[in-house]
Amino acid sequence: MKLPIALSNRHIHLSKEHIEILFGEGYELTHFKDLSQPGQYACNEKVDIVGPKGTIKGVRVLGPARPQTQAEISFADGFALGIMPPVRDSGDIEGTPGAKIVGPKGEVELDKGIIAAARHIHMHTTDAEKFNVVDKQRVKIRTFGERAVVFENVLVRVHPSFALEMHVDVEEGNAAGVKNGDMVELIVE
Repeated sequence: MKLPIALSNRHIHLSKEHIEILFGEGYELTHFKDLSQPGQYACNEKVDIVGPKGTIKGVRVLGPARPQTQAEISFADGFALGIMPPVRDSGDIEGTPGAKIVGPKGEVELDKGIIAAARHIHMHTTDAEKFNVVDKQRVKIRTFGERAVVFENVLVRVHPSFALEMHVDVEEGNAAGVKNGDMVELIVE
């Protein structure tokens, strides 16, 4: 049972409140390009993330606005910032470190929300039936090629609006020698 994989680079999801602080009152995010998940898109807007040790400039904002602001960075980004991001599922930001987010019109001091995104699979409900898995199940994924690996603890996320795709961060993808659109194998134990 195979499915496509995609590598996710650093990015940030912003709350409506933080969009207005960073970009101005009443500001609406502008569309740059669609992402693989329906309704999700990369924005033209970018922000800087400032940590105790350094700054990462030009971090892409993803839309639409979310209930809570969350930045997804790599471990290497964490070293550059002086922040060790915990590996978390998207939206699980309690007890995570914060950072300063700087936009063209203002800045926000986050007390939480900096994570390294846990590897996960988006599945439509019909895909979940085909693969015989359920929402929040953990599975393994095997990659192919010279640097083939087996990813363990891969979260399955099932929703009728999702498109079938596994997401890993750039560090994991590069370590496994995969690129966007490569096919990987789902292993259910």
